[in-house]
Amino acid sequence: MESLLISQVNYDSMSTTELKQYFLKHRGDRGAFQAYLDRINQRPLRIIASPDDPDFDEKVQAAIRRKLEAARNNSSE
Repeated sequence: MESLLISQVNYDSMSTTELKQYFLKHRGDRGAFQAYLDRINQRPLRIIASPDDPDFDEKVQAAIRRKLEAARNNSSE
């Protein structure tokens, strides 16, 4: 019965967060895992700083702080 339900799931209708949560709850669903990987690999890469940037350290630290803050905000929702 589980495989029947999995084959009827519409991954495209889920947000990235919903798809991630679905996959975490249904780890045996290879289709969900592949859909999630495809989704995150479609995201454009964001360049924070180039190695020769004089403010490299500050920019990387600021990006880390933003990422940590976003994670804290998401976990409190």
